[in-house]
Amino acid sequence: MVITEGISKSFGSLKVLKDVSLTVEQQEVVCIVGPSGAGKSTYLRSLNRLESIDDGKIYIEDKLLFDCKNGENSVRMPVQERNKSLLEVGMVFQRFNLFPHKTVMDNVMMAPVHVRRIPVEEARAKAAALIERVGLSDKLNSYPSQLSGGQQQRVAIARALAMEPKIMLFDEPTSALDPELVGEVLTVMKSLAHAGMTMLVVTHEMGFAREVADKVVFMFEGAILESGAPEKIFSNPVNERTRQFLQSVL
Repeated sequence: MVITEGISKSFGSLKVLKDVSLTVEQQEVVCIVGPSGAGKSTYLRSLNRLESIDDGKIYIEDKLLFDCKNGENSVRMPVQERNKSLLEVGMVFQRFNLFPHKTVMDNVMMAPVHVRRIPVEEARAKAAALIERVGLSDKLNSYPSQLSGGQQQRVAIARALAMEPKIMLFDEPTSALDPELVGEVLTVMKSLAHAGMTMLVVTHEMGFAREVADKVVFMFEGAILESGAPEKIFSNPVNERTRQFLQSVL
């Protein structure tokens, strides 16, 4: 579903991504873990062009979208074609970013109507089903200010799913939540994983990564130091820096 080869990115003199290569297969759940400042979120944001890259290649569904050297993309394709591929990548952020003046229903159905041009009534029906899926069917007409943080994040997940993406990116989706609200969001994410959604998740929730991930990736100082099955990474990490990190968080 997603392949990156040699992704590098700098902000001025600070190199935040260093030759990052990773493959995410269809229906695979990959969790990226590591300390703050490791480049995890920047890498995730580079996949849907929220951050540009300096060097490297990005494939979505086996289609090469970006082949960059010194910030210049050599892949020539119509903008609409590239954007269509990028729409296959949904994203849920640390902050919920809901429209505060729109109801839950309006937040979820807005993008399908205005971006995918789905008829309003069809979008409304699909939005209602997704809101029910995340357990908020009683909040259709509520505004974000009337919801808890966990509820807002579940709406954000429903909003991303409304665009019918092929892969979902999660950028530390529970980091802004009070501890007692984390579980309800992780429950929704687990249900997506069990339903076969391809997922790439940046997370500090080691229990979630151990239970749900097919592959765990450890990043440090902009590079992937180690990756493998959860039992391998958590029980017998090879890299000393991985061991130090896990000892500090487990």
